[in-house]
Amino acid sequence: MTGMIVVSDYDPRWSERFEELRQRLAPHVADLAVSIEHVGSTAVPGCVAKPIIDLDIVVSEEAFMPEVISRLTGLGYRHEGDLGIRGREAFQAPPVAPEHHLYGVVAGSKPHLDHVLLRDCLRRLPDEVQRYGTLKVALAQRFHADGEGRAAYSAAKSALVEELLAKSYAARAAGES
Repeated sequence: MTGMIVVSDYDPRWSERFEELRQRLAPHVADLAVSIEHVGSTAVPGCVAKPIIDLDIVVSEEAFMPEVISRLTGLGYRHEGDLGIRGREAFQAPPVAPEHHLYGVVAGSKPHLDHVLLRDCLRRLPDEVQRYGTLKVALAQRFHADGEGRAAYSAAKSALVEELLAKSYAARAAGES
């Protein structure tokens, strides 16, 4: 039987792990990438998270994505396509690398903005971090860590994520930080 989904209390070493991964990747994509961003719950101080670092390689235009894909596959990453999120390219880390989720996105695209706006919203609003964390812990106790369980976990937290994103997009449109 598959175990349950694991979420951990915030670990300040997650930012160090991100930086190590960023430094590994940067030399291979520096001429293509605008930035390499730490996204997801591990990028939010105080937030519980699955202890897996999420990174976005951000390019300025879609035309650079095939070369990013080629270079990452040359490093042992497996390109997984968009996994149902148009405008985002997902990669499975090589077996020898620390576990992480890697994505390629175009600067200013919906997948890119969704990642950074949610991260930045949670960084600004500790009450929302608490609310989101409480939900994640409860859901992790309900679902198994198999493909079906992870999909159900993600779906179950999507209403809150969409609510936070809607607030973030509205604040962005109003010119708030």
